[in-house]
Amino acid sequence: MLNNYSPNMLKTYQTCPKKFYYRYIEGVNVPVSVTPFEKGKKIHALANYFLQGVNISRIETALTDVEQEVWQTLLANPFFQKDYFKSEYQLSCKIGEYWVGGRIDAVVTTGDEYFILDYKTGSIPKNPEYDYQTMVYLPALDRFLKGNYSSLSFVYINLKEKKNHVIQFTPQLKSEYEKRIIDICSQISNDTMYQINANSCSRCEYNKICAQ
Repeated sequence: MLNNYSPNMLKTYQTCPKKFYYRYIEGVNVPVSVTPFEKGKKIHALANYFLQGVNISRIETALTDVEQEVWQTLLANPFFQKDYFKSEYQLSCKIGEYWVGGRIDAVVTTGDEYFILDYKTGSIPKNPEYDYQTMVYLPALDRFLKGNYSSLSFVYINLKEKKNHVIQFTPQLKSEYEKRIIDICSQISNDTMYQINANSCSRCEYNKICAQ
């Protein structure tokens, strides 16, 4: 029985319960190319060091021209320039009877205003307000801060298009998020069949296993 759900777990189940079963219940790991993710991993690591006050001058010299351009875009972002609070930090909270959580890129502040930052070197979610990262991290930080803030927002930083998408946490969203999280966690915990969603098979790394 799983006792803690991450945004990726919830997103995987929504995409295909069978894929969720293979990855998180059976623990089947299928090798995938890491090349498309290398740039993002470098930028995330560099941002974490920078925010924590580590001297990164020597690390910066190892960046490619493309990576350097992305890094300078992040440095110039007004949200990234706010006061540091946390980075690469594990947050979790209990919603209903389920624990949810994950590792956030960063939290920054301006006075008693708090902003969760999520850097994207590719595209941001199609519906960011109801992406599971948003719906898990905002309630988790709300619980962590115990409501001691004037405003709380989630900021997707689109480094490719140099745009920000800001979602402010409201009582209405809090209620909606909790209901959605409880609903999908309940589906997962009660599922015994883990049916295939055929619409996602063509781009799934488990499609050959399912075909057997």
